[in-house]
Amino acid sequence: MLPVLVVHGGAGQIPKERVDLSTAGVRAAVRGGYTILQDGGSAMDAVVEAVTLLENNPDFNAGRGSVLNAKGEVEMDAIVMDGGALASGAVSAVRDVANPVQLARLVMERTSHTCLTANGAMQFARAMGVPEVLPESLVTDYARTLWENTLDPDDCHAGKMGTVGAVAVDAEGNVACATSTGGTRNKMEGRVGDTACIGGGAYADNKVGGVSSTGDGEAIMKVTLARLIVIYMEQGHSAERASNMGLAYMKERVGGLGGVVTVDPEGNWAARFSSPQMSWAAAQRNRIYYGLYEEERFTQSIDNLR
Repeated sequence: MLPVLVVHGGAGQIPKERVDLSTAGVRAAVRGGYTILQDGGSAMDAVVEAVTLLENNPDFNAGRGSVLNAKGEVEMDAIVMDGGALASGAVSAVRDVANPVQLARLVMERTSHTCLTANGAMQFARAMGVPEVLPESLVTDYARTLWENTLDPDDCHAGKMGTVGAVAVDAEGNVACATSTGGTRNKMEGRVGDTACIGGGAYADNKVGGVSSTGDGEAIMKVTLARLIVIYMEQGHSAERASNMGLAYMKERVGGLGGVVTVDPEGNWAARFSSPQMSWAAAQRNRIYYGLYEEERFTQSIDNLR
């Protein structure tokens, strides 16, 4: 069963003309991260690599391709969590960084803190030698069009390509997760959602499992969705059942829609969502599994992925 890696490209409603881009992107990311696991690499290395690939892909709402805030600017959040010592690092409202997930990992490994935000996070990035990029390099034509058209800013699903994330278990049984986002379209400057919050956007515990969340950020924070699912797993529910229970509770209690990818230490995994769509892909035993709609599950050899 081990190792295993599962990624998501965000819960929402993807325009028909962008569906193929989304499914291709998550498959490429899962293959890139799974290669690390095949070579004996750690779960943390694998999730950071997978999310980095998605941040570099302009078809997702993270890194390059992030949606724009009310001022037409990019502000990004990211988190990583290691299930061994429950170590975590996060950044929020950061700008001019190509890969916030890598900066989040530096927060975990090089500071005594858990989360750095805005200017403080950027000062830390400079101290760590993280190169700054031009703001316009993170803005795609698609994100600019969404911002200029200003569809209902409270509808975080329409036209969204989605927060990205990954969970993994390596050959040693270590669990890790990572999540990265540009947030919600037309958000207020300085808004931070669930992604950077332990237990909201991500949670990992070697004893139980790991979760990466996506969807309505404020709703996810209210129910601490990732941690809630891990609690259900602690109670004996499977990764899939716990994921369904957490999403159902969030919808019933606060009216929020979203999705998760989940693993347990034995390599059982799930990709579940209550939104219309969520692009996802999993790699296990040299097979790629992927889907976009409810109950959709395609499979192919990892060697045949193009």
